Amino acid sequence: MKAHTLGKILTVIKGTIIQGNSDILIKDVARYYEHIEQPNTLLFLVQHRNIDFKRIAQYCPCAVVVDREVKELKKISGCIVIRVSDIDDAYDAFIHFYRQLFDIPVVAVTGTSGKTTTKDMIKHILSTWYKVEGTVRSANGNPRNLIYLLRIDDSIQAAVYESAVGAPGDITYTCSHFLPNIGIITNIGIDHLERCKTLQGYINAKAEMVSVIPEGGTLILNADDEKIKTIDTSKCKGNIIYFGIDTPCLFQASNITYGNNGMNFTLTLNKMKYQIFVPGYGKHQVYNALADLAATHEMGIGITQAAQALSSFKLLMNHCEIKKGLNQATIIDDTWNINTASLKAAMNTLCELNQQHKKVALIGHIKQLGEHSADYHKEVGKMIAKFNIDYLITIGDLANNIATECSLNGFHGKVFQFEQTEGVYELLSDILNEETTLLIKCSMFDYDIKELTEQIIKG
Repeated sequence: MKAHTLGKILTVIKGTIIQGNSDILIKDVARYYEHIEQPNTLLFLVQHRNIDFKRIAQYCPCAVVVDREVKELKKISGCIVIRVSDIDDAYDAFIHFYRQLFDIPVVAVTGTSGKTTTKDMIKHILSTWYKVEGTVRSANGNPRNLIYLLRIDDSIQAAVYESAVGAPGDITYTCSHFLPNIGIITNIGIDHLERCKTLQGYINAKAEMVSVIPEGGTLILNADDEKIKTIDTSKCKGNIIYFGIDTPCLFQASNITYGNNGMNFTLTLNKMKYQIFVPGYGKHQVYNALADLAATHEMGIGITQAAQALSSFKLLMNHCEIKKGLNQATIIDDTWNINTASLKAAMNTLCELNQQHKKVALIGHIKQLGEHSADYHKEVGKMIAKFNIDYLITIGDLANNIATECSLNGFHGKVFQFEQTEGVYELLSDILNEETTLLIKCSMFDYDIKELTEQIIKG
């Protein structure tokens, strides 16, 4: 964080000191007491109960902002107490003040799948020339926004953040902190319906990216995605550019082939052609690369230079990782998470990689699909029935809806349904050999399937 005197911050948040004095330099800011990690921290005490005041005392001198009386603070030596009329308004005022201190390019990435990879690829490319900040792995929840924002100081030259959607308003809220001038929607599948309620509600939540891009900014969209095509972009104040494979657009990929540990393709941009390699297997990696190249191009980095930097990107753990496992079979470890979009991408990779191999898909259930979860799992079953694979193995009640519906829709492979992981390893021991490719796809919270995956890879 760029340090500021408490006196300066008081004018920003319109606060009055009711205990202590303003002779302190603020070196960090926290919204939750759990996030205090050093003295000279300014804490916006939004919590009303279960507060660990001993932790606050441990890091004094510090300053605490309140909009109510908190008697326990009076007992803490070195604790400065600041009263404001509304703590949320004061917090927002500080956020706005701090972000406005820095005139740097900021990219916000959202999408049902691919946003973490896309974000990390952009960070990787930019880091060749700039000092870059951004979301760590996929830790993209709103409580982390302040922590990430405060990592920007005078040394940071660019930032890249994920804008996840758990509920309507999330993108608007996140982007009000980071003020991106470039926004990306990688794709839209079916996810997070518990709070978005309906598929249209989820699409609308993703579409908030349209209205947060300022004049002079850029919105980057997947031209091939059917749900993105339904978004009304008329309210976008910035420029809109598209990337894709099948639909004519500015950043167009063609001649896609599987290469050595990644994908080769031709990028056509303004009638110029570039040969691109992106690490990682699957057409979805091509889409990720197109979004990356579009974003970095908007930031002034030439395609040739960006492509060279992209070629050294290290794949993320459990994101379509190719490994050897049980009986020398090829394992596609895609156990980082599961939703409809990422599952379809993984199924395409299973069918296109090692095309002469026997193909097996092991699938867990998809979380956060709301009250119609069973119906959406059945729709997934219909989708999988269209793929030419030899075995489908599902684990869990909801995932078994996938298997049942798959069988009812003309699937020609063999189907096995399990309530739990018990017995799956023994089945795979009979199925897998060196001429077999196994895809494992599950939620990041399916710990039993993750443990089974480790056993399969160890062989």
